[in-house]
Amino acid sequence: MTARWADGGGLLPAAGIPGGELADVVAATDFAVLPVGAVEWHGPHLPLGADLVLAEGFASESAAPGPGPRGVLFPPVAYAACPGQTRPWPGTVAIRPEIAVGYLADVIEGIVAAGFPRLLVVNGHDANMSTVRAAMEWVSGRRTASLLLVNWFQLVTPAETAELYGDAIARGHGGAYETSGVLGFAPETVRLDAAADLPPRPKLPVDHPYVLVESRPDPWQGWSGHVSLATEEAGRTVRATAGARLREIVAAWVAAPPPAPPTADPLPQPPTADPLPEEDA
Repeated sequence: MTARWADGGGLLPAAGIPGGELADVVAATDFAVLPVGAVEWHGPHLPLGADLVLAEGFASESAAPGPGPRGVLFPPVAYAACPGQTRPWPGTVAIRPEIAVGYLADVIEGIVAAGFPRLLVVNGHDANMSTVRAAMEWVSGRRTASLLLVNWFQLVTPAETAELYGDAIARGHGGAYETSGVLGFAPETVRLDAAADLPPRPKLPVDHPYVLVESRPDPWQGWSGHVSLATEEAGRTVRATAGARLREIVAAWVAAPPPAPPTADPLPQPPTADPLPEEDA
């Protein structure tokens, strides 16, 4: 079975592994990878599975054929908790956050229990960051595991997207950056002429990090952004840049030492020094 890796490295689909060969695959594998996305409205120009296209696309780029890490690619988690901003729009299939955390915890623990203690989760849907993180924390207290979460959106910096799109805000939901990302993997699913530009409201005029959740931003049609700035060329750049950085992360991660097993009790405290005799105090 191990000969099925292309030229010694790359990814092997988990769904195609015969049960009788799983132990041999586990022994030869450096890491497993799980894409997590969503089925969600992204405007009239993007497919409902845009987040799945991106999660599966970048997951498939986490290990290149040839010498290098060997990975096993698991089928994606398709359904997710979705923000109130997109739930009313047609095609969005949202599950409750508490269901998402429990489901993800079971999926992650199942992959680890199958013999893959190193698991990379490649995220394509921003709302998954909190639910995946919560599930990872739960599993890491029950299993010896190294669980790595990477959001494709963050692999290209705002400064780099400004070079691609100029001064216009490009990193909104369904905007030029995300649209270009989908164009990089599945251009046939994108309809650039179906949506007019919908400039998003500027960010708050501060440099400090924050998270702002609002019921209905304005302007907002279930998406926002300058779609006209998206191109296949930009999509190829986004794919190449983010894919290379993901592989760098994976290479450093699999080369790092594994964690120790979790414990039921806190680590023992170092012994305290004996008190000094009274005459020396």
